[in-house]
Amino acid sequence: MTIANRCAVLGKPIAHSLSPVLHNAAYRSLGLDGWTYDRHEVGEGDLDGFLKGLDPTWRGLSLTMPLKKTIQPYGTPRNVWARELRVANTAVLDWDESTHDDPAWPHGKPAIRLYNTDVVGIQLAFDHADRELGVHRNGRTGRRALIIGNGNTATSAAAACLMLPGVERITIAARHPGRDLGLDSAAKAFRGVEGRPYDEIDLSDADGVTAAARESDYVINTIPGHAADGLAETLDRPGDAFDGMLLDVVYDPRPTKLMQAWRSHGGHAIGGEEMLLYQALIQVLLMTGIWDDDPPSDADRRLQDVTVDDDHLEIAMRRALEETL
Repeated sequence: MTIANRCAVLGKPIAHSLSPVLHNAAYRSLGLDGWTYDRHEVGEGDLDGFLKGLDPTWRGLSLTMPLKKTIQPYGTPRNVWARELRVANTAVLDWDESTHDDPAWPHGKPAIRLYNTDVVGIQLAFDHADRELGVHRNGRTGRRALIIGNGNTATSAAAACLMLPGVERITIAARHPGRDLGLDSAAKAFRGVEGRPYDEIDLSDADGVTAAARESDYVINTIPGHAADGLAETLDRPGDAFDGMLLDVVYDPRPTKLMQAWRSHGGHAIGGEEMLLYQALIQVLLMTGIWDDDPPSDADRRLQDVTVDDDHLEIAMRRALEETL
């Protein structure tokens, strides 16, 4: 089979990525026989050479760490979160708008459209979990959210919380206190709030983190690997009860110790595979041209407007992911 349209996920390390499983399942579901999706290990210092070596068979790139900020000078942010956060996990290559006046780009320099689908992916993960539980959160106010960690993923998580219905207070449990997540302009645009839209506590403050977790409707762990295992032990104390929804962005192991501790004290928990699924779903719609504009920031509207074809697409991608995990 001749490959006519190529996409891939870039990052370092990258061997563990499940993105090829999701995207290739989507292509099969959509009947896109000429599309393929792979993974390439590309570090920050390698990105320039990789991009300049692309030819017009390339349609889209997924960016994971450490490239979500490195990609910025090469493209134009096309959705609100890529602009506001200056973090993009998706690059759509437009060869119709390519230029050919730079010899460093032997195949031409495509117009590169940048998107952040992580924020909406987090929203959709919570929405799906609520639907599975029969929970309806619209109309409620005064909700609280806790984000564990304050790295780049925490920035997208905090942005998602700005959009979750009824969330009025966000707390960051920071591993590196004092780091600015850069959300001031987003908070002003979406909430009319001046200044930093969150409170910060030190992750090492066990009592403070436990109290914040107990009071939160949404909790998002953004610390990778087994780094949150110690927090799981902190939260797994007799007498504590949690009734909020935990999203742990980690999907290996599955479930994580943090998810197990959360569930053992009455809370509901979902793994990082849910966020991975939904951010990838939107990437597919953008890269294939099914969507050619800014994906909506309003996750509820996204779900209400979903088409039958999109629903089949989600089912196919979820099935492929479950079979792999």
